[in-house]
Amino acid sequence: MVLVPVAVLLAAALALLLPGDRLAPGARHTGTGAAPVPLARVPSGFFTGSDAVGVRRIAGVEAWLGGTSLRVGHTYLPGDRWSNIEGHPELFGPWARWKAAAPGRLFVLNVPMMDRNEAGLADDEVRAGLRRGADGAFDRHFRALGEGLVGAGLADAVLVPGWEMNGTTYGHRCGPDPAAWKAYWRRIAGVLRAVPGQRFRLDFTPSRGRDAIPWPECYPGDDVVDIIGMDAYDQPAGLSFEGQVGEEYGLAHHVAFARAHGKPVSYPEWGLFRNGDNPAYVRGMLDWFAAHRPVYQTVTDYCPHGVWECRDNPRSAAVVRGALGAPARP
Repeated sequence: MVLVPVAVLLAAALALLLPGDRLAPGARHTGTGAAPVPLARVPSGFFTGSDAVGVRRIAGVEAWLGGTSLRVGHTYLPGDRWSNIEGHPELFGPWARWKAAAPGRLFVLNVPMMDRNEAGLADDEVRAGLRRGADGAFDRHFRALGEGLVGAGLADAVLVPGWEMNGTTYGHRCGPDPAAWKAYWRRIAGVLRAVPGQRFRLDFTPSRGRDAIPWPECYPGDDVVDIIGMDAYDQPAGLSFEGQVGEEYGLAHHVAFARAHGKPVSYPEWGLFRNGDNPAYVRGMLDWFAAHRPVYQTVTDYCPHGVWECRDNPRSAAVVRGALGAPARP
């Protein structure tokens, strides 16, 4: 893979991808007023829980938005043990019924690449696991996952394997061995795409910014990636939205990288964090979605990130309702 220089990526994002009335680095957001570009064509969702209760909560968010229909259902496979990474009918069933209830709904599933994924594995353990995965040791688990999804009626799911791989949180992180990580991701893609009846789309999703390793160093290749996503929370403390756009490996770099590789973008996770109730950040993200039309975007809706279930962010909640809510009837 040929890496595109950062300066070229940023120039492409700003010159080619941002319309004149959209936010660019150096512009300011006040967090007031309606979104300049309607977001109705951007499939949107709220993460409200992984189980059947989470599915039922979607109706509560829709009511809060004034009747807007959310088109994205997003959940996560537990990463504690391989049997959970394979999935099970108790998880898939409620989501399959939700998806089948209305046309145009999209199911997004984050897939751990390791068991004990949040157990604080040392780099040596991660490296060994990545190499075993690249050699095919875990193929049967991903084959079982794919077959379970197809059998449940979720054959067209968007799958997000190894999300936020550029950080240190998860056992499926890339940093200890980027070459093995990429080979393992490619192996998983091959196993999933060999499942009869599948129409999966695979989403490569780092977290915004550099973190522990530059995320382009983990990119597994255009032939196995369908969507290039980004998890983008409001952090660190004091960084403006404009800074999040222009930072190294930030929002502008992400959009330009995706354009250079001929891929659409997504935002599987975003929300408030280190800067509290920050309507300027929320306005910036919503304007960004309106400008760049991601495949989907999903608000992480528990505290401190959220705006519906979390009541700590009323000003940001008002911005979300104004942008995503149903128009008031005359």
